[in-house]
Amino acid sequence: MQLQAINSPFSQEQIEVLNQILPTLTEGQQLWLSGYLTAYYGNTALDMKPGAATQNQTNTKEVTILYGSQTGNCQRLAEELSETLGSQGYKVTLSSMNEFKSTQLKKLSYLFLIISTHGEGDPPDNAIAFYEYLFSRRAPKLNDLSFSVLSLGDSSYEFFCETGKKIDQRLEELGAKRVTARVDCDLDFDDPAAEWLGTVVKYLNETGEGTSGSSQSLSSISVLPNSGSTYSRRNPFKAEVLENINLNGRGSNKETRHLELSIEGSGFTFKPGDSLGIFPENNPELVGLIINEMGWDQDELVPFNKQGETCSLHEALKHHYELTVLTKPLLEKLSQIHPNERLTELLQSENKQELQTYMEGRDLVDVIRDFAPWDLQAAQFIAILRKLPARLYSIASSYEANPEEVHLTIGAVRYEAHERTRHGVCSIQCAERVLPGDYLPVYVHENPNFHLPEDPSAPIIMIGPGTGIAPFRSFLEEREAVEAPGKSWLFFGDQHYVTDFLYQIDWQRWLKMGVLTRMDIAFSRDTEEKVYVQHRMLEKKQELYKWLREGAYLYICGDEKHMAHDVHTTLLMILEEEGGMTSEEANEYLTQLLREKRYQRDVY
Repeated sequence: MQLQAINSPFSQEQIEVLNQILPTLTEGQQLWLSGYLTAYYGNTALDMKPGAATQNQTNTKEVTILYGSQTGNCQRLAEELSETLGSQGYKVTLSSMNEFKSTQLKKLSYLFLIISTHGEGDPPDNAIAFYEYLFSRRAPKLNDLSFSVLSLGDSSYEFFCETGKKIDQRLEELGAKRVTARVDCDLDFDDPAAEWLGTVVKYLNETGEGTSGSSQSLSSISVLPNSGSTYSRRNPFKAEVLENINLNGRGSNKETRHLELSIEGSGFTFKPGDSLGIFPENNPELVGLIINEMGWDQDELVPFNKQGETCSLHEALKHHYELTVLTKPLLEKLSQIHPNERLTELLQSENKQELQTYMEGRDLVDVIRDFAPWDLQAAQFIAILRKLPARLYSIASSYEANPEEVHLTIGAVRYEAHERTRHGVCSIQCAERVLPGDYLPVYVHENPNFHLPEDPSAPIIMIGPGTGIAPFRSFLEEREAVEAPGKSWLFFGDQHYVTDFLYQIDWQRWLKMGVLTRMDIAFSRDTEEKVYVQHRMLEKKQELYKWLREGAYLYICGDEKHMAHDVHTTLLMILEEEGGMTSEEANEYLTQLLREKRYQRDVY
């Protein structure tokens, strides 16, 4: 629908601008605009009527919003909801789950939870204590509580949004009333999250106790720091590649790229521990395989977004859709538009592991070949594909030291599976198809759960094998730039000393300067018996425990399933052996460090 000038209060210039913007808005954005205007003028009206606000404040609901977040997405969504409800007169308590006193749960009337799922269906670090309390015998009956859950996850994992699902079910078991249905969000969470937020606000306002009277109001979804930049995840900045260097020596089994990107003119700022999101492109060879297998025309125009904009099929598959990761929801959608007996049997198998095993290491080319013949139009097929998500990489440089640049450490992913060579989408693009002078669409992703101590004199312990070393390079660049007096200790490990000692010159320089107090290294393939960082930690357990007792902050970055799990277990052993603690006391000690933000993990 086009806005017309007849009887319109807008000028012709304003009408032209509105007609350009309105057709491009998503449903969530339309809801926000409607709610914003209602709230704005509702609050203005209240300001003009003394006493009206006082009357509303008497009846205002008390709302509690809790979040469990590993990388910061859930925290910022919770802040969006808190800001929206606060602006409408609600009394809002906003808290991470580990800072919330669980004993207060039975006193609440309205509770809204936003939580991600981590690892193999586990809660994020700052939700563990709350999660355990909720499922313990100490959890109270909650017959007077109204609640709703927003759950974030990744549908390529077997336990998609498992933490949110379990909390949602547990609250119902305890007698709480679900006021809006739980929403499970995949990686592309903006629109479903906006709809859930809108539903929550609508529910509260329709019961008549908010000050704005708006039935549809939510904040614009933006999970990016408010740095003043006009660029964001929805509007990425095209960063020029300045350097692209292989950090590994000749003969290494690995390829680790050091990228330096220019962010001059972006307005981006960041802190050590934050990440950079890159919007990658699929390998053109993989795109060509899919098109040829299906017998499509690569130049056919197809829609690539909800606004109905079109581009060639080849461009759509290259830039907009995920092709290398299979998920159960994707296969279920495929079976609906492509009846296939073998695919149906796989999805309905009583052995759930059978489906998981099939999806492991396979991509869309495998699906197309395994369940042929196909009789689908290209537009039908791509309509069910998941959007190609950005890849997050820990920033390996300090803004204080390099304000116009971002450095990244990216390990090239290559492996053999099902008689084909597989490639990491973004890592191989950076390793093989990105040269200095090229541009990458990027945005800064703040990670509030992985930052340096506010006190620069506080000691820090950093544990980061392989590419997990990246954020610690930014930590030490920052500490050098601000002349932080605190002690620092780095544990680093990889395969071979000669070929895989990433950033060796940097560490040696910082050791010489005193920026890095001490460093312990473990190269697993240089000795007959494999030695990892956790072995070095045990060797230095007395000194490590002393640092913890002195108030050291502990940071872990890298693989969660193996390395981070082993390091955590090692820490518990050290606390028991050096601190004389029981198993329960050691667990509580680390839990307390989490609460104090002295134990932070950036794991994947």
